[in-house]
Amino acid sequence: MSNIIVTGGAGFIGANVVKRLNELGEDKIFIVDNLSISEKWKNLVDLSFEDYIHKDRFIDELKKDKFKLSVKAIIHLGARSSTTEKDVDFLMENNYEYTKELAKWSIKSNVRFIYASSAATYGDGSIGFSDNHYLIPKLRPLNAYGYSKQIFDLWALKKGFLDKIVGLKYFNVFGPRENHKGDMRSMVLKAYEQIKRDGKIRLFKSYNPKYKDGEQLRDFIYIKDAVEMTLFFLEHPKLNGIFNVGTGIPRSWNDLAKAVFSALGTNPKIEYVDMPNEIRDKYQYFTKAEMEKIRKSGYTKPTLSLEEAVKDYILNYLEKN
Repeated sequence: MSNIIVTGGAGFIGANVVKRLNELGEDKIFIVDNLSISEKWKNLVDLSFEDYIHKDRFIDELKKDKFKLSVKAIIHLGARSSTTEKDVDFLMENNYEYTKELAKWSIKSNVRFIYASSAATYGDGSIGFSDNHYLIPKLRPLNAYGYSKQIFDLWALKKGFLDKIVGLKYFNVFGPRENHKGDMRSMVLKAYEQIKRDGKIRLFKSYNPKYKDGEQLRDFIYIKDAVEMTLFFLEHPKLNGIFNVGTGIPRSWNDLAKAVFSALGTNPKIEYVDMPNEIRDKYQYFTKAEMEKIRKSGYTKPTLSLEEAVKDYILNYLEKN
């Protein structure tokens, strides 16, 4: 059997991908990550996999061709994903250079390569959220994280690699196994914690006259749907290019908050608080994944509604844990 390598395999999306692979009967999996002092190790406890490899050692082993004859695919989900990260050199090394090394090796070795791009590459969304390749050079990310993802997409486009690999632009993903993410935890989890602690949810005020407080719109997608879309490309190795991973249905933060209260059977109580100055000019007020491309490629599974997904997350995971 060929091995599947999942980088970031102890992280949020990565661990859920491994869990789903296990459910599908796959356990010849190598997990690549950096556990450090985080709580990510807890995501590995119930997973079945062949081995764990530290991310720094993994590149050296690739260069020695240790995996050349036995790898079916690399699903590259490892990255520094904080949208407030200020160490740009670290982002470039970790998110850009590292991905380049993996992509070049995969193409050279004829190994399936699926990597995580990001909806952060779309910036303020002023030129839309199309995953067609002609738009890539026109995008202007609002933060360094988004740029570190954008510059790899540009590099792959210029090299002609996008007809040989798959890049997935994940929108606002939420769900189980995100507890370790600190400030980058989804608002669903933060809202749940706030209700349990204070009985209310705090949302940012709007500083854009087009949107009332809490009416900023995002494309929220449940982790289960994001994983199904990711593995669709493992099952269809002839499909390549950049694809959005979202629902195509933007919902407001108020909608999300009300869904959390509803799942817990309590009346909504929302407080609007000032947005920190340092993120006001980098804030996305609207995101909406254009999903036509992946649908035309053959992906037909429906996505859960925001209310259905929030209810499943809270009742079947957060409340039980």
